[in-house]
Amino acid sequence: MPLHRRTSKALEVPPLIPAIPASVAPARPPRPARLALAAGTAVLGIALTACSGSVAASGRADAGRGGDSGPSKAARTSISVSPHGPAAAAGKPVTVTLAAGKLREVTVSATEGKALTGRISADGRTWTSDRVAAPGTAYRVEARDTGGGSDTASFTTAAAAKVNKLTLAPGKNTTVGIAQPLSIVFDNPVKDRAAVEKALKVSTSNNTEGSWGWLRDYSGRDRVDWRPKEYWKSGTRITLDAELNGVDSGPSGGFFVRDYATTFTVGASQVVKVDLDRHRLALRRDGRTVMDVPMSAGTPGGDKASWRGTAVLMAKEGTINMRSETVGLGHTYDKMVDYSMRLTWSGMYAHAAPWNAAYFGRANHSSGCVGMSDADAASLYRQAHVGDPFEITGADAKGTVAEGNGYGAWNVSWSDWQAKSALA
Repeated sequence: MPLHRRTSKALEVPPLIPAIPASVAPARPPRPARLALAAGTAVLGIALTACSGSVAASGRADAGRGGDSGPSKAARTSISVSPHGPAAAAGKPVTVTLAAGKLREVTVSATEGKALTGRISADGRTWTSDRVAAPGTAYRVEARDTGGGSDTASFTTAAAAKVNKLTLAPGKNTTVGIAQPLSIVFDNPVKDRAAVEKALKVSTSNNTEGSWGWLRDYSGRDRVDWRPKEYWKSGTRITLDAELNGVDSGPSGGFFVRDYATTFTVGASQVVKVDLDRHRLALRRDGRTVMDVPMSAGTPGGDKASWRGTAVLMAKEGTINMRSETVGLGHTYDKMVDYSMRLTWSGMYAHAAPWNAAYFGRANHSSGCVGMSDADAASLYRQAHVGDPFEITGADAKGTVAEGNGYGAWNVSWSDWQAKSALA
C-alpha cells in the first residue's frame, strides 16, 4: 500500500478586527491538535493556539492593532517513518523519529504476519522495531505523542527477488533421545550467518547450556545445529523460535519470508554401546544394561569398515531395500533388510542381518553396518529412540563420524563446537 500523503497548510492569522468587550464576545475555543503527512514521510503536526497576549511555543505572539494581541502561528512538531513508499527496502528495522516532544505509543501492524513490536528511546524521540520489515508486506504505522497528537502512515516493502527456506529436525511435538541436536538445513547458501543465528531463539525447560555451530551438511548445503554441552537430561523440553521473516541470508541466498518453530521433549536416557573389537552391542538405560548381544560390524581395512565415534540414531526406517551401488560399493549386494536404523547419511545402519550369523560375536564381516540376528534387531528397534547415541569404539574402523554425516557434532570438543558459532 503506498504511503498516504496529506499536505499540511500553515495556520493562517485572521484579519485583525476592533476589540469587542469580553461581556459581548464569546471566548474563542482553541483549535484542536492536528497531524499531517509530508511526502515520503509520516509527519506529526501538533497545532498549539496561544491565548491573546501570551507567547506560543514557537515564539512571541504577534502584536495586534491598537495594542491588542492576535493569535500566534502554531508551534509544530513532526515524525518521520522509515522505510517509506510503495516499494520500500525490506530487511531493516522500522524507525519512527519525533522532531520535538516525546512519543507515547507506536504500533506497526502488517496485512500479513505479526505486528512489529518495538521500543521508544530514552529521550522519547525515536521508536525502533525489534524485528526487521519483511519483504512483500504492507505496513500501517500509528503514532501518538505525549501532547495528544496522533497520525498514521503506510508503506509497502518490495517482494523478495529470491526466497530461502529450511528444513528443521526434529519434528514438532516429538520425543527424542538424549543426543538429538536441533538441526537446520538451508535450501540456499547463508552468507550472513550472524544475522540468521541472531534470529534463532532456543529455550529449554531447565536452562541447558548449548551452542549453535555452523557446518556443511552431507548434501553439500549450509547447516546449523544447536547441541547441548553434554547429553540432554531426560524430560527436558526444548523450543525453537526461528524469527526469520525478513532476514536476508546474503548474496545468492535470498530473504526468508516466514518464521519457523518446533518443540520437542527428551525421553529416556539411553545409550547404545558398540564395541568393534569385542563384536558386541549393548543398550544401557539410566546407566543399567538392559540388552547385550553379539553382532558383526564392517569388514576392517577398507571402505567396508564401520565408522567409530558417536553416531546418533537418525531414523527408524523399518524394512528397506539396500543396494551397494548407492554407497559406492559396486554391485556386491541388493537386499531387503528388516529393522533398519539409520546412523549416518553415508549409509551406516544397525539392522537385522541373518545372512551374516556365522560372524556374530566373532568377527566384523559386513559392508559397514552393524548387523544382528532378527530377534536382537527387533528388540533394539522396539526400544531405541530417534536421537539415541550409538557410541562406537574399537580399532576396526575407517575413521570417525564427521559432524555433517548425520549428527556427528558429539565428535567435536565443546570448545571447538562453540567456536563454530557465527556469534563466537
